[in-house]
Amino acid sequence: MNSTTQFPALLSSITIGSHTLPNRTLMGSMHTGLEALDRGVERLAAFYADRARGGAALIVTGGFAMNLEALLDEHGPQLITPEQADALRPIPQAVHAAGGKIILQVLHTGRYGKTARLVGASNIPSPINRRVPRALSTAEVWQTIEDYVRCAELAMRAGFDGVEVMGSEGYFINQFTVPRCNNRDDAFGGSQENRHRLAVEIVRRTRERLGPQALLMYRISALDLVEGGAPAHETIALAQAIEAAGADVINTGFGWHEARVPTIAYVVPRAAFRFGAARIKRAVGIPVIASNRINMPEVAEDIIASGDADMVSMARPFLADADFVRKAAEGRPDTINTCIACNQACLDYIFTNRPATCLVNPRAGRELEFDEMPLSTAKRRVAVVGAGAAGLACAVTAAERGHDVSLYEAGSDIGGQLNLARAVPGKQEFDELVRYFNVRVKQEGVQLHLGSRPGAAELASARFDRIIVATGVRARTPQIAGIGHAKVVGYADLLAGRKQAGRRVAIIGAGGIGFDVAEYLLNDGGAHGANPSEAAVASFFSEWGVDTAPDVAGGLKAQVAPETGREVTLLQRKPEKPGRSLGLSTGWALRAGLEQRGLRTLSGCSYERIDDDGLHLRVNGEPCLLDVDTVVICAGQDSENSLAGELRALRVDCEVIGGAQHAAELDALRAIDQGTRVALAI
Repeated sequence: MNSTTQFPALLSSITIGSHTLPNRTLMGSMHTGLEALDRGVERLAAFYADRARGGAALIVTGGFAMNLEALLDEHGPQLITPEQADALRPIPQAVHAAGGKIILQVLHTGRYGKTARLVGASNIPSPINRRVPRALSTAEVWQTIEDYVRCAELAMRAGFDGVEVMGSEGYFINQFTVPRCNNRDDAFGGSQENRHRLAVEIVRRTRERLGPQALLMYRISALDLVEGGAPAHETIALAQAIEAAGADVINTGFGWHEARVPTIAYVVPRAAFRFGAARIKRAVGIPVIASNRINMPEVAEDIIASGDADMVSMARPFLADADFVRKAAEGRPDTINTCIACNQACLDYIFTNRPATCLVNPRAGRELEFDEMPLSTAKRRVAVVGAGAAGLACAVTAAERGHDVSLYEAGSDIGGQLNLARAVPGKQEFDELVRYFNVRVKQEGVQLHLGSRPGAAELASARFDRIIVATGVRARTPQIAGIGHAKVVGYADLLAGRKQAGRRVAIIGAGGIGFDVAEYLLNDGGAHGANPSEAAVASFFSEWGVDTAPDVAGGLKAQVAPETGREVTLLQRKPEKPGRSLGLSTGWALRAGLEQRGLRTLSGCSYERIDDDGLHLRVNGEPCLLDVDTVVICAGQDSENSLAGELRALRVDCEVIGGAQHAAELDALRAIDQGTRVALAI
């Protein structure tokens, strides 16, 4: 790759230990769940090889347990026997054939494990795991160290270039480093030196056994973000001890899994935690890697060029686009399919025991399946009606496969419901998705017709080989007396800026859209999301209580609620607590942020009428009047598929996709996946 581009620092080579890398990118570790599927190793090999071909200089696998007590769950990846090592060989072979390097992460989950064999530094349970760990004896800790080293040896037997020792995110090693969950009084507890002994001995003995050729990375918790966490001077002391023990490079992690501060969700400003890597880099002589919410080459370039870190770790951005580095090196960063930090198809899938993929890139984790789809033997004329998420994915994929595609959109721009999502504060990353599709439409030669709503007769007379109806959804209007009152505003009109809301607002509907509208109303311009400015980062740290002072244990301070000029009440028919349908890994942060801004929620609501006095309703049977200026309707959607019916009446075949087929919130995940698959099947 030519590093004399607009990203000279990012694309410059670097030597780590005995290994020279062509650029400064690391595909960080992530759980994929692919190993549990049929042909699991083959799937992982294809997945990682795609990223190596795309330019990722170094790849870290998902975590592998070194003994049965280390497993996250009973079906988690493990590397304990020579036979297991031999079975993994196709993975590094595929990556090496693609021109990349790959190391295996050795991971002990400790008190986060979901097995009956749960162990930890002490018998102190995690607040996110009801199981109580058994405290390991001193002899058992020494044996666990040996298990780490043996796992590293097996990784080398399998052909990996080295290992990453996972000492971050509140896992086993991290649990030993702080008094929060280490009340031991032996050689592994008490003093700072004793609490660091586990990590240091693992690194020292691994280096002794593997020799200088193996790449040895340690992932350190640069900021714990929990009460009782480490102050900066302890973290720096650990980093220095790890360097002295023989590590080649230090990777950084931020926040334990039980932390109350979001670290990778879309609400986090890009590269907000770079200061943690910079602090460690100033204290050690080996390379240091920055991580968390680095999703575009411009951000990565700035971090490296500034000297804050030597490399950048990006996990989900390589999930979103395997060719991230190649596109940057070729001067085409606008063609990168950017990670929008939604977590919907990666983390949320893993938390619900489904193999990971990506909202913006359905191919991720499904490489074998997509590659085995037969190519079309003939060029087809394809009409796609509707340029929302489903229609866009279908149109650009079909054009990429060689078909002649006409894309019709009734509005003045592409995006459909994506344009509503991107209006929500914190969700500005959706701007990147719309930008990506705009570029792809032009790049693939899709004939785009904006402001065009073709009728069934027009489409039929054009004699297309395939007609795809992706006309989306329309907001549902509930049957409430006074629904036409001037106080009433639909969510689409509000988010599109066509109508405004007053100071006192009631939101009918507590699904994802209702919460997004609440965020829109209560944010008052204090959005973070894609904004990496110092002001945005400072605002985020203030709101979530992140303290960057080096002497503060865990990096926490009191949260400061942002000021808002509105009173907002979110209403739900169901008697349960609102927000249960939100994303597992992002919903808690959205709820917590809104509660801090004063959002009021009511469940068990039935609506009677809207008039000049406000919204009349019953809450769990009791009458209630909300004296509000505006009532925003977020009561669901219905499919807009009348065109399909008209085409079928003319005996013209068509396929209906996305919201036009099934209306469910603003489901870009399903829409993009379905649109892509329909196009591949043409």
